[in-house]
Amino acid sequence: MGLDKILAISGKPGLYELTAQSRGGFIVKSIPDGKKMAVNIRHNVSLLSEIAIYTYTEEVPLAEIFEKIKEKEDGGETINHKSSKAELEKYFAEILPDYDVDRVYASDLKKIFQWYNLLIKNGITDFSTEEETSAEKDTSGEEE
Repeated sequence: MGLDKILAISGKPGLYELTAQSRGGFIVKSIPDGKKMAVNIRHNVSLLSEIAIYTYTEEVPLAEIFEKIKEKEDGGETINHKSSKAELEKYFAEILPDYDVDRVYASDLKKIFQWYNLLIKNGITDFSTEEETSAEKDTSGEEE
């Protein structure tokens, strides 16, 4: 499962897996505990595959950030999201040296590290998106 099925819902802790769409919203399953619930359209819902981090030159997709953390940590968990602001910023600068310090807040860094650790703890290590997967299939199927 890639990041295109993982949701963050404002006002609700943790991450959720999109399981189905209903007439008035979505049916989601909590990643940590597996509880299902309905989320209506009025909730502010973000797909992790649609989130990007500002740098001074471009926006870097969250999937790329997660891959860089995974590489650095050899697939294990990373720094605790409750670490000090200075520690979070120092670690993130190692992952993405040119991130825009004026537009990426400490609260954003906390979410990134918290989400990454939550995904790793629950065995979700495929950070690709559907677009990346289909692009790989298109290029691998071509013959020269």
